[in-house]
Amino acid sequence: MRKQILEIYAKAKKLEGVQGISLINGVSLISGAGNNYGLGFLKLEDWSERDESASTEAITKKLFGIAAGIPEASIIFFGPPSIPGFGISAGFEVNLLDRTGGDFNELDQATQQFIGSLMQHPEIQYGQSSFNTKYPQYEMEINVPLAKKSGVPISSIFSTMQGYIGGIYAADFARFGKQYRVYMQALPEDRADKSDLNELYIKAGNGEMTPITQFVNLKRVYGPQSVTRFNLYNSTKISGAANPGFSTGDALAVVEAEAAKLPSNYDVAYSGLSREEVNASNQTTIIFILCIVFVYFLLAAQYESYLLPLAVIFSLPLGVFGAFFSTKMLGLENNIYFQIALIMLIGLLAKNAILIVEFAVQRRRNGESIVDAAIHGAKARLRPILMTSFAFILGLMPLVLASGVGAEGNKSIGTGAAGGMLIGTILGVFVIPILFIFFQWIQEKISSKPSITNN
Repeated sequence: MRKQILEIYAKAKKLEGVQGISLINGVSLISGAGNNYGLGFLKLEDWSERDESASTEAITKKLFGIAAGIPEASIIFFGPPSIPGFGISAGFEVNLLDRTGGDFNELDQATQQFIGSLMQHPEIQYGQSSFNTKYPQYEMEINVPLAKKSGVPISSIFSTMQGYIGGIYAADFARFGKQYRVYMQALPEDRADKSDLNELYIKAGNGEMTPITQFVNLKRVYGPQSVTRFNLYNSTKISGAANPGFSTGDALAVVEAEAAKLPSNYDVAYSGLSREEVNASNQTTIIFILCIVFVYFLLAAQYESYLLPLAVIFSLPLGVFGAFFSTKMLGLENNIYFQIALIMLIGLLAKNAILIVEFAVQRRRNGESIVDAAIHGAKARLRPILMTSFAFILGLMPLVLASGVGAEGNKSIGTGAAGGMLIGTILGVFVIPILFIFFQWIQEKISSKPSITNN
């Protein structure tokens, strides 16, 4: 393992933008301690000293390329979680649960199949699990009848093995004003081989010391290094990340789709930041629905009609489409920053539609035809709409072109709002009058209230 770690270190330190590397043997953030694990931290240069070719995403891609040339080890690279304490890495974190408590080999096979199905989607950059049932182990076979016959308690056999091989807490002592713990354990060279068990003795019922190998036989087996449970079920933890251009929400949607294909005895449960994201995912939909409902009822009170507000409401998807289109074209994610921009965009686009509809309604009440009222209303408000909309778009340019720390969030807000406003404004000046004509015509057909005021 040390050879692979040193190879990674030698290649990674040459990458542009990498200032320093710290490597640790025998430790894993995902699986804990283990002699076949390794952990490393890369310190990058300051933002001001790096360009796009040395961004975090670009360096991560290069690191995966380095790892591909080391087939002896399974290596992944990830950034820290956006909120410290929620998970161990950026990306998603999901647990595969065996609800029947079946064989661990079947759980391992189901885990690998699930990861393989996730990796077939373009949204997923990688998925991996540290669970592996092929770790070499020894199984203790105890000759219980012989131990009972010799007067050796089974608990003494376990405690002897624990003390010499695994280590056991013995006592405390105080020195130099501090408290120290004493652990008993055989020296490493005295417990390095299976034959070293012949040097371990246990007291029999007659008071004589007898080799422990009389009662214990070690059988070579393979199994998981550690067993974890989640929600009381045997589980395996799967961590992964989304490809650039896709959000964790897109990755979690893929996880949900593949989880639906699992056999009935398996299920998934989220942990870390993914758990919070899934629990809060429905809130975004509720917020958008509430925005639309409030806008609708306020306009219904203003126009004294339940149909005319629909001319404003149905014009909003144009801007929303523009926001998604511009974000997709620039390779940005549909994240929380983009969703905030959408809420702001709905209000601004509704303002443009309200101006056109309001002036069209006034002209219709003054005796103009529905078509003429719509055209004249759009003409009257065209210049104010274009001035305010393009002033807003230009004001967002610093966010669209942002760089440095926090650039991704600024770009998501600026690009979504600016792109949505641009496309929504250009298309809206043509579509909103058509919507007004349609709903005003329906309003006059079903309502007995006169729409024209005679002067």
